[in-house]
Amino acid sequence: MSYLNFDKTLLINLEKSLTKEMIRTNRAGAYNSTTLIDCNTRKYHGQLVIPIPEIDKSNHVLLSSLDETVIQHGAEFNLGIHKYEGNNFSPNGHKYIRQFDCDIISRTVYRVGGVVLSKERMLVSFEPRVLIKYTLLEAHSPTTLRFKPFLAFRSVNELTHENNEADTSFTEVNNGISMRLYEDYPHLHMQFSKKNQYNHQPTWYKNIEYYKEQERGYDYKEDLLVPGSFEMPVKKGESVIFSAGVTEVSPAKLKKLWDDELVRRHERSDMFTTLKNSAQQFYKRIGDRTYLLAGYPWFGARARDQFFSLPGCTLTINRMDYFDAIIKTSVEEIREFLNGNTENIQLEEIDQPDVLLLFIASIQQYAAYTSIEEAAKRFEDICSNIIAFIRKQKHPNLLLHNNGLLYINGTERALTWMNAIEDGIPITPRTGYVVEINALWYNALKFVAELKRATGNENLADLTDYQAEISREAFVSTFWNGTYLHDYVTENYKDLEVRPNMLFAVGLPYTPLDKAQQKSIIDICTRELLTPKGLRSLSPKSGFYRPNYIGGMLERNRNYHNGPVWPLFFGVFASAYLRIYKQSGKSFIERMLIGYEAELSELCVGTIPELFDGNPPYKGHGGMSFAMSVSEILRVLDMMKKLKNE
Repeated sequence: MSYLNFDKTLLINLEKSLTKEMIRTNRAGAYNSTTLIDCNTRKYHGQLVIPIPEIDKSNHVLLSSLDETVIQHGAEFNLGIHKYEGNNFSPNGHKYIRQFDCDIISRTVYRVGGVVLSKERMLVSFEPRVLIKYTLLEAHSPTTLRFKPFLAFRSVNELTHENNEADTSFTEVNNGISMRLYEDYPHLHMQFSKKNQYNHQPTWYKNIEYYKEQERGYDYKEDLLVPGSFEMPVKKGESVIFSAGVTEVSPAKLKKLWDDELVRRHERSDMFTTLKNSAQQFYKRIGDRTYLLAGYPWFGARARDQFFSLPGCTLTINRMDYFDAIIKTSVEEIREFLNGNTENIQLEEIDQPDVLLLFIASIQQYAAYTSIEEAAKRFEDICSNIIAFIRKQKHPNLLLHNNGLLYINGTERALTWMNAIEDGIPITPRTGYVVEINALWYNALKFVAELKRATGNENLADLTDYQAEISREAFVSTFWNGTYLHDYVTENYKDLEVRPNMLFAVGLPYTPLDKAQQKSIIDICTRELLTPKGLRSLSPKSGFYRPNYIGGMLERNRNYHNGPVWPLFFGVFASAYLRIYKQSGKSFIERMLIGYEAELSELCVGTIPELFDGNPPYKGHGGMSFAMSVSEILRVLDMMKKLKNE
């Protein structure tokens, strides 16, 4: 039995199978995503979804789906499935599915009478091309396969409808055709490894529905163009590879291309290897620049998410090559930001107050994986420049006060990770002294002092330590309320809400708190915030507690950070918990990991979503695959491994 395996009983039950999605990426921004039964439920789903920077910053769905039909003795069995109005599904191809698994790549097995057909999918690395391999495993009679492509040619943020502007003409290419529905788009080359008969008969399939968009309060009906169909006979044991890409490929080379890509894949045999696969899907290479995407299907490269997720998505899985590539790009763009040049910066929201501090924290974890000497040699200069930039009051969204604490004005603009807005104004206007920003500041000062000592700058190290001590004293007197930490503090207000943000003051390598204070914070977070899926963003005891991430955009935004569970806090919680309870806390954290392992078979197979409802059954929501979620669980797995070795 494979690690991620789903049988017929689940797959033919639409109530269960339609809630389970999958995603594959090419590490250059393109992806392939749908449900386990290949019925698209989001406008973001598609067999080939790619960035087209010539048009805009969005991804674009070129090939929405590909329907397969098995033909024997004149009888046709369509394996496709789409949702139409009135909860009608057609052609109900899911009833032929017998198995889905994704040990190395995703594979679906169909049985139609005496025919057994497998379907495997891959994206070509760094190239906008999807490959789908069909193998006829069993057949007692002559068998023909027919394929119908459903074309969209639209942004993932839009839907398309029947129109007269779509160019339905085609050009013959080797073993296939090339089409471009609209002028600004590239041509889509649809080819097979085997000669076939193409029948051109353009038809609009109308009112296909995406129920996930309906749930979220968006438009959810779409018309898709089927230009025609491809047919070919297939013998028992024979494999046929379908390719869809923006350039033509030699059909004779498709088998080698498939085999070469397959060698690059790694088996998902347990929780770690599964999440390792997921982590690598967030890499995005653009020319000579490399980024870490915040998640799928709608997130870009956001600075906060990148630096928060970078250690877990690279160092813990032994991908130092990608850590180096992403850090190289990051340092270049940070230097531009420090110098006031923002034109060439592609990292989104690099001006957010916690971003530069999270960058330093990621270097701190690099030092833990290598050595403080190595980190100092490579990064002391940029880290010191960041501290100087903040101290000289050059940061557009940070003020360093005389008490040593950092102050932000978050009343008019969302400046922390709790960035949901209503009418352009933050729903939770965290302003003044914010707890996690100042915990990160103290940690950054202490670490930069450590870097300076490693380079022989003892005097500068002592000065930085002195500033850190001033910040530490102010941190405790400002935030500590006798039991836990205020979430944010202004001249006239101290926020008493119990939120997980305070965990940064315990879980970072340098903490401004004593042991008793640390334990008190861990205890209240465990008691009021902890769930099997991570930590709630707000205590259920609060009058503002809204645990369910449901409804239209406004309702979801109001709930977003006021009750739902965010896995991104699990790493800092585990670090804090183990700091207090050490080896005796190991079994507790191991039990917590069970909830995440179960999730690998739920919302998006093999990965962890953005957030969960705050109350049972803790249903997953938001981005189906989220870098900060995956990163932090990988970090905890790494912590447990190190504890075991000790």
